[in-house]
Amino acid sequence: MAARIGVITFPGTLDDVDAARAVTIAGAEAVSLWHADADLRDVDAVVVPGGFSYGDYLRSGAIAAQAPVMRSVVERANAGMPVLGICNGFQILTEAGLLPGALTRNQGLHFHCTDAWLEVADTSTAWTSTFTEGQKILIPSKHGEGRFQASAETVAELEAEGRVVFRYTDNVNGSVNGIAGVSSANGRVVGLMPHPEHAVENLTGPSLDGLQLFLSAVGSVAA
Repeated sequence: MAARIGVITFPGTLDDVDAARAVTIAGAEAVSLWHADADLRDVDAVVVPGGFSYGDYLRSGAIAAQAPVMRSVVERANAGMPVLGICNGFQILTEAGLLPGALTRNQGLHFHCTDAWLEVADTSTAWTSTFTEGQKILIPSKHGEGRFQASAETVAELEAEGRVVFRYTDNVNGSVNGIAGVSSANGRVVGLMPHPEHAVENLTGPSLDGLQLFLSAVGSVAA
């Protein structure tokens, strides 16, 4: 039986269809989840996709983090379910307390829109097991508030525990230590600002590197 991976839609979500397509290409069943519904429909993993949930009012991801579906995601994530937050999804996961730190306005206050080279720093997570440590991958990046920030103590903890998952090679947005993505302590929850779901087909992406995250999740669920 194929893995069932849920993809959440909030008001203002833009990339849920792309994320669902990436899930399908990876060989899993994409299950649509609605923000106002606490039922996760027996999924094995969840993707929290990018966009501008609730218009980014208050702070990016702040309102979405309180949605009924996210209360269920937090509960299941704490029990070990794999969760991936992409761009606005990463912001939502930090607001929900599933990942540390915060995503702030980019260095120079410019919107960052380019194909970004990342270094894979951790291959032990549920979403990166098919990568090689140190591998360079190319995936699209598009955000105005993607500058990862955290206290010096938190950053030191992330580095010491190997929980920095991806780093920018150019760090154009000014993230501390070039951090593009981090994981939870158990490696089941991962958030990153660039968009792997836009790099799963040769026709539309700059590479197929993004597909590896979804293949990793399928393998993790099967294991």
